[in-house]
Amino acid sequence: MRFTSILFLAVGLSMDAMAVAAARGLLVRRLLPRHAVLVAVFFGGFQAAMPLIGWFIGRSMGAAIQAWDHWVVFVLLAGIGGKMIHEGLSAKEDVVDGRNPFAIRVLLLLAIATSIDALAAGITLPLMHAPLALSIITIGVTTGVLSAVGLLVGRHFGARIGPRLDIVGGLVLIGLGARTLLQHLGFVGGP
Repeated sequence: MRFTSILFLAVGLSMDAMAVAAARGLLVRRLLPRHAVLVAVFFGGFQAAMPLIGWFIGRSMGAAIQAWDHWVVFVLLAGIGGKMIHEGLSAKEDVVDGRNPFAIRVLLLLAIATSIDALAAGITLPLMHAPLALSIITIGVTTGVLSAVGLLVGRHFGARIGPRLDIVGGLVLIGLGARTLLQHLGFVGGP
């Protein structure tokens, strides 16, 4: 798997975290640098940890599903992408309830919720022969940076853009899954 494919995977996976970070930006009157750091560390950290867990699961199952690994990759990425598109199309506005949107507990729950998809995507990494360290670092750093950007975008442009990020991320993941399947079936060249 080439770095560009890993980067596309990372961007696709980070869209839900970026959308949630944008929603956090709406909930405060003034953003502080520590808000961006908290969002980047929590979302990027969990987004890197979950594929690591998924990678170990995928590696242990690799031999058992090697004959259809390209289908597994396609189904998982298309499923994750479809879920993200559905969530983006049916998104409802967050309700401001007076709680601290950057409380550790809140960020922890949001980081876990937005990284579940990354766990499933991590299962596909050994099936696509992706280098583990490069994949995990790329996913974590990309999510951290895009989450911080999402926080700023949310503060400046409002809630309208948030759901669209999930839709874009879903389309990227479906495209990556389809490309993997088409490569294996011989319709598209090279990794």
